Amino acid sequence: MAISLNKGSRVNLEKEAPGLTRLHLGLGWDLRKTDGNDFDLDASVLMLDESDKAIGEEGFVFYNASKSGCGSVEHQGDNLTGAGDGDDEVITVDLKKIPANICKLLVAVTIHDAEARNQNFGMVDNAFIRIANQDNGEDVARYDLTEDYSSETSLIFAEIYKKDDQWRAVAKGDGFAGGLSVFLKTYGLG
Repeated sequence: MAISLNKGSRVNLEKEAPGLTRLHLGLGWDLRKTDGNDFDLDASVLMLDESDKAIGEEGFVFYNASKSGCGSVEHQGDNLTGAGDGDDEVITVDLKKIPANICKLLVAVTIHDAEARNQNFGMVDNAFIRIANQDNGEDVARYDLTEDYSSETSLIFAEIYKKDDQWRAVAKGDGFAGGLSVFLKTYGLG
């Protein structure tokens, strides 16, 4: 049974799922129910070093650069609408392949063309992230986005970090305006 996280909640992944080495990060949302363009949410992962700076483009994974330079993080494909049940986008992480200089993985979600489409996260229904064990499919933790993000077009959904040689996760829900480029510049990339 997955631990249900609230904003700011933390979980020790290795204590909750002993032997966990490969993560399945599933992100989902519902189809738009009102008139207008579909919601095209895009998941990405940014690898950070101990100074909270991006390690470079090889540590940024999204639908258009689907694999990290070290091969530890891989985006499984872009969903343009949120159609279907369950996960709409998936990113896999092999914790054993993450280089020693990586201390943190930021899992971000942005709304593609949000400004032109006049969209924000306050309009998106049932957005979530779940962390599962890729080897057995069992959920470890889940964070449902329940706050009203009426001006945010980008969110840091979760952070996966190493502390005391154990991988942990925290539900972030930190929103910001400006899209992916603002997010990347904040961490020294772009």
